[in-house]
Amino acid sequence: MKVLVINAGSSSLKYKLLDTASQDVLAKGLCERIGIDGKFTYKAPGKTTIDARSVAMPTHSEAIPAVLDALVDPGNGVIASMREIDAVGHRVVHGGETFAHSVRIDDQVLAAMEACIPLAPLHNPANILGVKACSAVMGAGVPQVAVFDTAFHQTMPPVAYTYALPYEYYEKDKVRRYGFHGTSHKYVTQRAADMLGKPIESLKLISCHLGNGSSVAAVAGGKSVDTSMGFTPLAGVPMGTRSGDLDAGILEYLMNRHGMDIKEMLSVLNKKSGVQGVSGVSSDFRDLCAARDEGNERAALALDLFNYGVKKYIGAYAAAMGGVDAVIFTAGVGENDADQRMAIASGLEFMGIRMDPDANSIRGKEAIISAIDSKVKVLLIPTNEELMIALETAALV
Repeated sequence: MKVLVINAGSSSLKYKLLDTASQDVLAKGLCERIGIDGKFTYKAPGKTTIDARSVAMPTHSEAIPAVLDALVDPGNGVIASMREIDAVGHRVVHGGETFAHSVRIDDQVLAAMEACIPLAPLHNPANILGVKACSAVMGAGVPQVAVFDTAFHQTMPPVAYTYALPYEYYEKDKVRRYGFHGTSHKYVTQRAADMLGKPIESLKLISCHLGNGSSVAAVAGGKSVDTSMGFTPLAGVPMGTRSGDLDAGILEYLMNRHGMDIKEMLSVLNKKSGVQGVSGVSSDFRDLCAARDEGNERAALALDLFNYGVKKYIGAYAAAMGGVDAVIFTAGVGENDADQRMAIASGLEFMGIRMDPDANSIRGKEAIISAIDSKVKVLLIPTNEELMIALETAALV
């Protein structure tokens, strides 16, 4: 089955065409600066790359035809006609409590997605635009599926998702922990079970999705039982530009001291904090490592804060699950930064974790990076959210 995976942002649209049988990527690319001065990128094996070509894209409705035109181009495309696309899978950021699984999109589902907009006002409207644009261009005959970042975490028990606030805020306003990166956590934990040769139902796993945005998830028996991000993706470990967990009283203190309103304060927390805020150098971990190696103490502190934060969550989730069989590292930092992985795992020997420095030196490939005699295995597993979306889409159509 050929599935077109769409990740629509407010002014961008990432796409990837996959063959779910072979799991091959047939083509991928990006529509960016939608509504401004549209730029189109297209890459396919053995074909001519289109790099940031100017294409008029006032809205997402013009971006989808640009994608389809490239895919079916007689000389440079990868399919003969649009009819070869069997289904479209959409990444949708927030499904609230309504969606615990991926779903085939119809009018009722679309209305429920729109009802979740207050929970993700920056992301869900763009995701919905992508759905509507595909419907308008491809027609109602092509099935579309919504795969939600939050759905995987809907198995969390109330003790994990409930905030210690007046309960009516949950009942009336749906204020609770939702968690994100669910598609990634689901994919890598399934791969972990395959690598370990054990049924996922028997495993207790801790998945560390570490990048510019980072989250840690506790997965018992294949189900998420806790995760570090919360009502929004601002919670949890320190990230590239996000603060992570914070004493809420700091907000009032800083707002009063600096005359900020809540919008300005949230901008600081989301865009000027994290390792960038502490270091004053960058949100890119490669830049931070270079600065640390040159003697920059704040860059070193930022990296230590990040590693310490992840380590605390690993310990907490092992306690919450009553043990752990394997710890997984994934995403940009988790897959590629051996120093960060080693720093996070060091000191966890009391839990049965022993790293193999040679095995850990690998980048971006599936591997067991713990020592042979490590009671708790440590795995490096590159995430593949687009493949997960494609497989979930294929399963529903």
